[in-house]
Amino acid sequence: MSKLKSNLIAVFCITALIGIACSSEESDSRQNEAVDFVNPYMGNISHLLVPTFPTIHLPNSLLRVYPQRRDFTETELFGLPLVVTSHRGSSAFNLSPYQGSEGELNSVIQYSYDLENLTPYSYSVYLDELQINVDYGISHQSAAYELQFEKNAAPYLIVNSEEGELSWNGEAISGYQLLQNNTRVYLYLLPEDLPQVITVLEEGVLGEGNAAKGRNATLVAKYPEGTKKLNLKYGISFIDEDQARKNMEREVSGKSVSEIQSMGRDIWNKALGKIKVDGGSMDDRFVFYTSLYRCYERPVCISEDGRYYSAFDGAIHNDEGRPFYTDDWIWDSYRAHHPLRTIIDIKKEEDILNSFVLMAEQMDNFWLPTFPEITGDSRRMNSNHGVASVIDAYRKGLGNFDLEKAYEAAKGAITEKTLAPWSGKPAGELDLFYKENGYIPALYEGEEETIPEVHSFERRQPVAVTLGTSYDQWCLAQIANELGKTDEAEFFTKSSFNYRNLFNRETHFFHPKDNEGNFIMPFDYKFSGGMGARGFYGENNAWIYRWDVQHNIPDLINLMGGNENFVNNLDVMFKEPLGMGKYHFYAQLPDHTGNVGQFSMANEPSLHIPYLYNYAGQPWKTQKSLRKLINEWFRSDLMGVPGDEDGGGMSSFVVFSSLGFYPVTPGLPIYSIGTPFFEYSAIDLGNGVIFEIEAEGASSENKYIQAASLNGEEIEGPWILHEDIIKGGKLIFEMGPKANKSWGTNPERYTLMLDSLSN
Repeated sequence: MSKLKSNLIAVFCITALIGIACSSEESDSRQNEAVDFVNPYMGNISHLLVPTFPTIHLPNSLLRVYPQRRDFTETELFGLPLVVTSHRGSSAFNLSPYQGSEGELNSVIQYSYDLENLTPYSYSVYLDELQINVDYGISHQSAAYELQFEKNAAPYLIVNSEEGELSWNGEAISGYQLLQNNTRVYLYLLPEDLPQVITVLEEGVLGEGNAAKGRNATLVAKYPEGTKKLNLKYGISFIDEDQARKNMEREVSGKSVSEIQSMGRDIWNKALGKIKVDGGSMDDRFVFYTSLYRCYERPVCISEDGRYYSAFDGAIHNDEGRPFYTDDWIWDSYRAHHPLRTIIDIKKEEDILNSFVLMAEQMDNFWLPTFPEITGDSRRMNSNHGVASVIDAYRKGLGNFDLEKAYEAAKGAITEKTLAPWSGKPAGELDLFYKENGYIPALYEGEEETIPEVHSFERRQPVAVTLGTSYDQWCLAQIANELGKTDEAEFFTKSSFNYRNLFNRETHFFHPKDNEGNFIMPFDYKFSGGMGARGFYGENNAWIYRWDVQHNIPDLINLMGGNENFVNNLDVMFKEPLGMGKYHFYAQLPDHTGNVGQFSMANEPSLHIPYLYNYAGQPWKTQKSLRKLINEWFRSDLMGVPGDEDGGGMSSFVVFSSLGFYPVTPGLPIYSIGTPFFEYSAIDLGNGVIFEIEAEGASSENKYIQAASLNGEEIEGPWILHEDIIKGGKLIFEMGPKANKSWGTNPERYTLMLDSLSN
């Protein structure tokens, strides 16, 4: 493989793919490193949503920043960021260097800019009208700016808190910004050189003072004329200002910006280097490593010197020697993001699941979180899929978290909390109906909602909730079995078939029913349900939720009348037209983008669908579909992500699929085989154990598997076990340009695997 690698590097210049002029003098050694294949601009603009931000951060770290602008095409920056507290948030604090008339000072300066260069660990930009060079390096909880001024005028540094308090103590600026749920983020900013004077800026007017409080609290530091360079270091904290200072001193004191950047680069190469790939196109590599970089954006470790602030109870806790993680959008991440860590980051995944249990203990009700953020559990989306990550990890041999507590917390979230989407209220009338009838009842179009726990915009999402809860109850049943709770396992196993209650045997769709058991009629599987189809589904229409039975695909095949009908229904989905112009379609279904027919590549409930052909005896169609979907919708350019990426939720699908396998059913330690994008891949499992994947000749043309073997033994069906990966070994594919329609067509391998796992 080394000859292939050197040939590729000789032909291509890496940075050409991200629109930055490249030098022929760049060293091959630099180009060989994984972080150089990361393009943070990939997906920064797209069809409707904003899929990604060019985020500068270290893996799973508390401090994250990105340039503040409305979108990538914006011609102005809004100051310089100091900390971004959420995946889509604005900067909690803002830094604005300035030279010019004091009468034009503002809390946040809008800059014309040029020569922006951004990597996962560094940022530089030229503020061209003001002629200021900016260089930035980041650590886990602290960072540093180096500012160079070309003009001789007196420089100003403007520090702003959108809603909070700032003060100057003669040495540093410190303060806080108030976030939601009484959560505060604290700042300690230390300039290397002391300013001449500190003033307060209020509504554009400078005034005496060294403290500001309230909306747009702003301090201004003025430096002497002729000052050419200013260096700033700062730390942040969710505990207090003193801890922010300690974080800064521990991580960046005594280090230059370039030294901090070099350390960050090494950290990223270590994280991304857990998976090495060779072969494939240059774009394949950029898409792969950029996707892997996105998988380290969330959740974030908020432990600071052995303590952390928890917004789940508003208290500061000792972390007892284990990092505490939050900001995990589980509805998106349970599908592939959590499973990826069960391979490449086992200890971190155990700590994350342990954090889930701690969150449940800290909240008013002992319920597993559904959407834990920096500011607490927002209870967004539908269902309670944290339970899937718990059983998935346990079934794959992970421990070091309390399974019994996790089970009780998950059971509480599913049986005591309301199933109504976007709500943390206790179970009510809707939930009682589900327990008695096995489905969530739907309202007719125009029928008034009377149940108080139902969100006014998100609505009931009755099909999505019924299907999602069926899967959650299957997960509960698996944990109950592991804990020896036989009666509960039997109860939840029976409940896991509740999806059948909404299956329309005439149409083969999951069809909403009213409270008397009648299918809602008339009904349109594309457009019924209003905005985002939320009256019946959720963000996606019936064509996507048709396949939302991850835990029992053989039964779904039977419901549809067997393999032939199942495959035909899949084929029709990819061919079915939108049914109206794109303008009207996306006006109603803005999350349902990245379309191939009615299939949506842009939303997480779709991710497992291309793999379903495997279960009905036609894996060659899985191979064909995956190459088409990823090549068309994931590219190393500004529009290279088809929809909301969700901080790793979608990128983890790309990572798995590029390697050639995917966890269709979190909770089962089985992976469904797709098609490898690289001729060689190696996963470092730790302790010297490597899992290798060889696929000689793999390419966009040679996408079809002709034969496969695992450690020298022929694979007859398109699945492998987690234990086959985690103990190391070699998976070999023979690839070709035309489908081998007889390979992997025996579904008995899947049945045998299920049987072996239950014994």
